[in-house]
Amino acid sequence: MKLLSVQDVNVFYGSIHAIKDVSLDVEKGEIVTLIGANGAGKSTTMGAISGLLPKKSGKILFKDIDITAKPAEDITPLGIALSPEGRGIFPGLTVEDNLRLGAYLKKDKEYIKRQYERVYTMFPRLKERYKQVSGTLSGGEQQMLAVGRAIMSEPELLMLDEPSMGLAPNLVDFIFEIIVDINKQGTSILLVEQNANMALKIADRGYVLTTGSIVMEGSGKELLENPEIRKAYLGE
Repeated sequence: MKLLSVQDVNVFYGSIHAIKDVSLDVEKGEIVTLIGANGAGKSTTMGAISGLLPKKSGKILFKDIDITAKPAEDITPLGIALSPEGRGIFPGLTVEDNLRLGAYLKKDKEYIKRQYERVYTMFPRLKERYKQVSGTLSGGEQQMLAVGRAIMSEPELLMLDEPSMGLAPNLVDFIFEIIVDINKQGTSILLVEQNANMALKIADRGYVLTTGSIVMEGSGKELLENPEIRKAYLGE
C-alpha cells in the first residue's frame, strides 16, 4: 500500500526552480532514501512534503489524503514527523522538555510516559541526561534527541534529513542501527542522507536527485551496485 505519493511536484525559491516534477512513493513498511549532491533539492523535497514549503504545482498524497496545500501543523497529526537537517532542537529547554514537544498533540499521560520509555530504551544516554539543557549536549546526543523527539508522536512516516551529518563514525553506525530498529517496529522511513553508501545499504528503495530532478530510481541494492552511482556518490 502506498503510504506517501509525491506526484510531479515543483517548488520555487523566488525565480529559482528548486525541485522539478519530482515524483516518489513510500510504501507502508519501507525505508526509502533520497541521495544526491549538496543543493540537489533533497531537503527542499522534505520541506514540501512536510508542509513547510509552498508547492507551485503537483500533488502530495498521504494515506490517500491530499496534503498538497495543508500547512505543517495540519500534516503532523495525520502521522508524519520530520527530524530536520541541523537537528532543530530547542537549546534552552531540557532533554525531557524537547521530547515532550514531539508529542505536544497527545494529552494521555500514560501514552506520553510509554513514549518517553521507548525513546530512553533506544537512547540510554538521553535518559542519563533527561534534565540537562539540550544546548549543552554533544552533537551526537543532539542528533539522538532530534530523532527521539520525532518518534514521540509515534508517526506512521518518519522523515529524517541528514541524521548522520557531522557525527563521528561510531555514532554514524549507531544512528543507522536505530533507523533500522525504528523501521522494524513498524514505522515507514523517508531518509535524506549524504552518506549514500550507508543509506543504500539499509534502504528498500532509493531515488537519486540531481539539480532538482530525479534521474534514477531502484532498489537499494541496484543503486549500490550501479557504476554511475558508485562513481558519483561512493567515491569510486
